[in-house]
Amino acid sequence: MNDDISLHDRKVIYRARRGLKELDIYFDPYVRQHYLTAPEAEKQAFALLIEQEDPDLLDWFMAVSEPQQLELVGIIAKLKSLLH
Repeated sequence: MNDDISLHDRKVIYRARRGLKELDIYFDPYVRQHYLTAPEAEKQAFALLIEQEDPDLLDWFMAVSEPQQLELVGIIAKLKSLLH
């Protein structure tokens, strides 16, 4: 990791590693290729997303349910579009 990365960004990157294959499929490519260069609003949405519980995240990514926060709906759509 680069020394120029802020402590907050380092924490987000670390927290994004879930160890749950179904979520890591979405999170890993985004963190590696997009997170550090993303606009601040997108970074904040991603930080909020990774603070959610795994069962909720799985439901949202599998379209079983939808989060109430619009920013989470947007970042989930972006992560899914990067995979497909």
